[in-house]
Amino acid sequence: MAKTLQPADWVRPRGFSNALSITGPGRWIVISGQIGSDAQGNVVSDDMGAQTAQAFRNIVRLLAEDGAEPAHLISLTWYVTSRNEYLAAGAAIGAAYKEVIGKHFPTITLIVVAGLLSERAKVEIEAAAFVPG
Repeated sequence: MAKTLQPADWVRPRGFSNALSITGPGRWIVISGQIGSDAQGNVVSDDMGAQTAQAFRNIVRLLAEDGAEPAHLISLTWYVTSRNEYLAAGAAIGAAYKEVIGKHFPTITLIVVAGLLSERAKVEIEAAAFVPG
């Protein structure tokens, strides 16, 4: 399905892949930005780590709706409202990633933004997955 592209002379990234090559028949799942909200749309906490964990759970739940799992993720785009809060929550975010996503590392882009539509949201994550078929 996915082949990691890693030049031998480049430093290996930690927690993500620089590039993936996808081949073969299958289907794409594209997930809009998920914030740390519950099924009723309520932001679960004012803590960035807790919000990120919930966003991960939302992504995994949406993947499951089409029979996919975290290993099918190929790309994540994160939008965070504070670089400092993101860095401070690093351990909690890493633990949540390991618990919910596992040891699978798609391509990841992280962008610091001035704000998100939901005033309480501190993180929003878009996802793309490919399920071989």
